[in-house]
Amino acid sequence: MKYIDEFRDKKIGGKILAEIKKLKTGTVNLMEVCGTHTVAIFKSGIKKLLPENICLISGPGCPVCVTNQNDIDQMIALAQEKDVIITTFGDMLKVPGSVSSLEKERAKGADIRIVYSPLDSLEIARQNKNKEIIFLAVGFETTSPATASIINDAYAQKLHNFSVYCDHKVIPEAMQVLLEAGEIKLDGFICPGHVSAIIGSRAYEFIARDYKVPCVISGFEPIDILESILMLLRQITRKTAAVEIEYKRAVHAQGNLLAQKILAATFVKSDAAWRGLGVIKGSGYKLNKKFGNFDARSKFNLKSNKSVEQKGCLCGEVLRGVKNPSQCRLFAKSCTPENPYGPCMVSTEGTCAAWYKYNRKL
Repeated sequence: MKYIDEFRDKKIGGKILAEIKKLKTGTVNLMEVCGTHTVAIFKSGIKKLLPENICLISGPGCPVCVTNQNDIDQMIALAQEKDVIITTFGDMLKVPGSVSSLEKERAKGADIRIVYSPLDSLEIARQNKNKEIIFLAVGFETTSPATASIINDAYAQKLHNFSVYCDHKVIPEAMQVLLEAGEIKLDGFICPGHVSAIIGSRAYEFIARDYKVPCVISGFEPIDILESILMLLRQITRKTAAVEIEYKRAVHAQGNLLAQKILAATFVKSDAAWRGLGVIKGSGYKLNKKFGNFDARSKFNLKSNKSVEQKGCLCGEVLRGVKNPSQCRLFAKSCTPENPYGPCMVSTEGTCAAWYKYNRKL
């Protein structure tokens, strides 16, 4: 099957591994900035195949995991409002807030519905004119164009009972914060394929130019990831830093111009709070003035209350790459996918969930 089988071919993978092992780089730290990459790396056993000097570090690539505790609490507060229907993707339900979760609120009677597309939220709004429908818009640049699209549709259709809790975030600014923090030495980035299909490769050029850190945009199959690692190592051995695209079948330098256009017409950049990383300037989206009536934060006059992080959870450190899940005393004990204590164990893209499924020592 074109674009699948050839990217899982063991012979091709063996040849790439042989090339990787030929390169003399010393200890190298490469961070994958995508939860889907983290899962693919563990699932295919790539970490175990690589030479010991090549360290793959998982970054803040899970949108559910990086959602700030205060945002989780505000989403829960919205679910407690009268005559409200919350629509959300399923992986948000179990994320623990300070005192509750969306799942617990639904058990108490809150109307919280899982949707598979943001468009489902509009249909629910059309069918429930006497209710306020709030879509919890959590995600990176991959999903933000879809949110922008439904906001424009709601505006055109005059759906005044619809609003969005917008918590979309952008990746390059978070990568910059990781480099500025200097908690770990990063020698290269495996950049997210889905995100890059929207924003293009040019969005990362400042990282190579200003920080001299190589970037390679990777696909999600085993051969994609191995080839991306090889491309990074070649840059490192040549002591160069550039942004390269391995995932050429989906990503172009300019990105998706149509998606970028609707984003620019709907949102403005804003500061955003990330779990583990704090407030990052210009790393989020908020609705512009034209669509202000669809902003759930202002519509419900939400106030910021003091949130409480889960005591003992190392999710923040895991997201920054300074700790791995096995270093958390809760991991695989009081924190499991069935009973997650922290958000990194909730989503299938979370680093803790990936370690639990593929890298846990039984």
